[in-house]
Amino acid sequence: MNPIDLRPPSALTIAGSDSGGGAGIQADLKTFAAHGVHGLSAIAALTAQHTRGVTAVHVPDVGFLRAQLDACFDDFRVVAAKLGMLANAEVTHVVADALEHYAPAHVVLDPVMVATSGARLLEAAAVDALRSRLLPLCSVLTPNLPEAELLLGHPINDRDAMRRACEELLSGGAIAVLLKGGHLPGDGDVVDLLATADGIHPISHPRLQLDAHGTGCTLASAMAANLALGKALPAACHDAADYVHRALLGGYRPGHGDVVVLDHFGAGRG
Repeated sequence: MNPIDLRPPSALTIAGSDSGGGAGIQADLKTFAAHGVHGLSAIAALTAQHTRGVTAVHVPDVGFLRAQLDACFDDFRVVAAKLGMLANAEVTHVVADALEHYAPAHVVLDPVMVATSGARLLEAAAVDALRSRLLPLCSVLTPNLPEAELLLGHPINDRDAMRRACEELLSGGAIAVLLKGGHLPGDGDVVDLLATADGIHPISHPRLQLDAHGTGCTLASAMAANLALGKALPAACHDAADYVHRALLGGYRPGHGDVVVLDHFGAGRG
């Protein structure tokens, strides 16, 4: 009989660092803390970034990335991993190797490809590695519409096209998909679609008229935190979307840009 593991559950973010503190590793760790989950990090990329855009990107040696991953899995009870900016194919393969070896119970894949500013954050060759290596390992994929369009190779222009895109992504190997609908034009509610083998279920929130930074990172890390706490996937997704909406309502502008940064701890008290 295996002894009971008394260590609290941990959530691990494998992503890029945002020097401006609004997205990436920084947003993920704030989200984990707001959910009461111990947060770990393995930095896969470094960005020089602020509220007006990304000015530089540096990808550390992949051997050091693997050392970070080994250190986290060696000492902590990693129940959920959240994947964000992975930058290139070599990084993607190293992350996939580690996930295959350690097999955490939950993997949330946020396929970060393009920054809010429009800067490309994922090399073209890495898209194939993401499809072939990471998609089979993830519990849920969380693309926005531009990311889903890059993965599928065609535009997604309306709600019906979103439903078809969910079905395509499931057919392509995803176990579950949360397709984010915030990029669809219109003044109505923002509708995300959660697609699993049980069907496609909408998650709606009122659209807020603001330009926000870090929402995708935060949504995926909130889902990972909820899964680490033992919630089932539908509840983890719904509660994460509610958390992001509360964090947007309390958002603020810490820099010279118009971009709003999320209020993580205000949302955590909601």
